[in-house]
Amino acid sequence: MHIDLNAFFVRCEEIKNPSLEGKPVLIGHEGRSGIVSTASYAARKMGCHSGQPMFQATKCCPDAIIIPPDFHFYHLMSTSFYAFLTQYSRIIEMASVDECYVDMTKALKGVTDPEGYFRNLQNKLFEETKLKCSIGVAPTKWLAKMASDLKKPMGLVFLRKRDIPNVLYPLPIESFWGIGKKTAPRLRQRGINTIGDLAALLKQDEEETKKMFGAFYYGLKDWIEGTSSDVVHVEESDPQSIGNSTTLQEDCDSESSISQDLLGLCQEVSARAKAQGLVGKTITFQVKEAEYDEKRNGFKTHSKSITIKDGTNDANEIYEKCLSLYRESFIGLPIRLIGVSLSKLVDPKKETVQMSLWNYEDYEEMDKTKLLISELNRKLDGEVLLRASDVKKEKKNGQ
Repeated sequence: MHIDLNAFFVRCEEIKNPSLEGKPVLIGHEGRSGIVSTASYAARKMGCHSGQPMFQATKCCPDAIIIPPDFHFYHLMSTSFYAFLTQYSRIIEMASVDECYVDMTKALKGVTDPEGYFRNLQNKLFEETKLKCSIGVAPTKWLAKMASDLKKPMGLVFLRKRDIPNVLYPLPIESFWGIGKKTAPRLRQRGINTIGDLAALLKQDEEETKKMFGAFYYGLKDWIEGTSSDVVHVEESDPQSIGNSTTLQEDCDSESSISQDLLGLCQEVSARAKAQGLVGKTITFQVKEAEYDEKRNGFKTHSKSITIKDGTNDANEIYEKCLSLYRESFIGLPIRLIGVSLSKLVDPKKETVQMSLWNYEDYEEMDKTKLLISELNRKLDGEVLLRASDVKKEKKNGQ
């Protein structure tokens, strides 16, 4: 099963304020640098979508209600969602704060009405948490993901291997999960307009097609033929990293060309980290070269990292660090993909300051007010107290 919470951040706000239901809502910050984290279905009908610059979204939907994200509440609701799922299976692979894969093999043994079973799961989740979800049930993870995307909100789709030609082949190539919205136009230029067109091309097994997709070629074949992985990997208690990447619309070799996509990635990573209540001490910026390397049968990938003392989940700080890494190592290099990740993740509420003979003087020099506030917040189990100067700083940054 792939289960996906519908417009999760928006739904959380609707739970807090039911008057928002059915209205065009955008989660994010206003201003030129603001990015839409989630758009309600009413806003999506007007052309708004996640990852879109907020100023563009408000042009599409001038009446949209813009709400700054409440990551503490989203984290709470996400925790409730995953706790609910453990009633059905303990084999859960977390894809993000609002979607996951679940091995339902054991749970479905002896079930004579699978549709009724999953409808009951949907309804029970709504009754207990007020969260809405779409569910895809299939023999592989990729097919389950495709199935859950077919009907939203509150969809339920069973997708078997024999259904692939009738159900998936007619779909536009943009709906192929894993290809991405920016790669789809390139495929259309080659006459690949539907998933069926892509399937037919892959069946020909031509060298030119293999070169076009590189190492991704065989993965695509497995996905579309229904032979890809069905193994649900149980997540570790603490994620090792949080990251996102995107293929650029065009190959780029300048800072001005990648800056908007980079900012969007940094805000996505920031949102996920905040929703999980984590900060990262290592920021990594990754690029994939535009030029195909025949010896490697793919594209060269490079990454650079920087480690900061206290950790962060602030989008602007992540963006500035990545921009610095780009300027130091990749200016002038033609790039087709960029990625951003946070690693060495910690929960700032649980982390305690370890003093030693060697760093005692450094801690003595730290702002005593900051130390006091941090200690009180740890005891209160939340970001309850702030310095007035920090509040001013957040307002200045549009937070």
